[in-house]
Amino acid sequence: MNNVALITGINGQDGSYLAEFLLEKGYEVHGLVRRHSISVTSRIDHLIHSPYNNVKFFLHYADTTDSSGLMRLMAEIKPTEVYNLAAQSHVGISFEVPEYTADATGMSTLKLLEAIRINGGPCRFYQASTSELFGGLPETAPQSEKTPFYPKSPYGVAKLYSYWITVNYRESYNMFTCNGILFNHESPRRGENFVTRKITLAIANILAGKQEKLSLGNMNAKRDWGFAGDYVEGMWLMLQQDKPGDYVLSTNETHTVREFVEAAFQEVGITVRWEGTGVNEKGYDSRTGRLLVDVNPEFYRPAEVEFLWGDCSKAEKELNWKRKVDFKGLVAMMMDADMQAVVGVGCEEFKNRK
Repeated sequence: MNNVALITGINGQDGSYLAEFLLEKGYEVHGLVRRHSISVTSRIDHLIHSPYNNVKFFLHYADTTDSSGLMRLMAEIKPTEVYNLAAQSHVGISFEVPEYTADATGMSTLKLLEAIRINGGPCRFYQASTSELFGGLPETAPQSEKTPFYPKSPYGVAKLYSYWITVNYRESYNMFTCNGILFNHESPRRGENFVTRKITLAIANILAGKQEKLSLGNMNAKRDWGFAGDYVEGMWLMLQQDKPGDYVLSTNETHTVREFVEAAFQEVGITVRWEGTGVNEKGYDSRTGRLLVDVNPEFYRPAEVEFLWGDCSKAEKELNWKRKVDFKGLVAMMMDADMQAVVGVGCEEFKNRK
């Protein structure tokens, strides 16, 4: 039987890595993209223009908020696996567009599940859940599949609906549906308004003379950061099991935003010296005294998620999954990519020039 995958959000970070992964395994891959007046396929252009195009890689204009379009595509494509990665996925922005987030991140999952139930046939379904479901309560860490949910943003609440409707369709209609509760996963393909990419890109711009300093919000927030390329393998493994289930994917360690900043600057040979606390905290180049980092209260969220630290022991045991890229390797990968793009040289060459 041919493996046919449908990926929503295929032009996002996770979608691009997942498409590569599945194509390498011989899948026929279909992706949904929304129509824009400008190109939004930069992360998958190498696939569009590769030998896979017109052979095993196909794109379809669609929107996951459009149930009629989903019904039609499900009947036409007849996928064996569906990966629902599409969402309004920025936590901070979800406070500004809560209604749209509820529709695009929450209700769209129901519409996709209905399209599968009615027109999809024997199809396995993966739902991209999130560590934001937990709310970051320190007393619950490390957070596993058994940890109570307590979302603290419109994004988290919308994802909570998606999580439970996925479980409900599994129990109500005997569908093979899985939730992947993924902790923060990053890469050089991460959007520029996410904090990790904001940090690495800002450092490259500072060194290129294009930016004065890096401004951030809560420096004490702790996150469990992994590499997106590792996590898409976990998504696939969930749909290869005999029985459907829900799994946490994480690195089993946590780091503050401040630690990420320090590690990123270290990659280019700069040690940060910190002064002050809270909104008055500032980071200086320990050698030159130049101001590199400050705190802007505008970047604080209305309800802050302070502490995320995942326990992925179930996935390690049942899926035989484990992350391959560690925290330092992730920071180095992202920092090097942005240095190459902005400065024109990688981190090691830059340090050797100093």
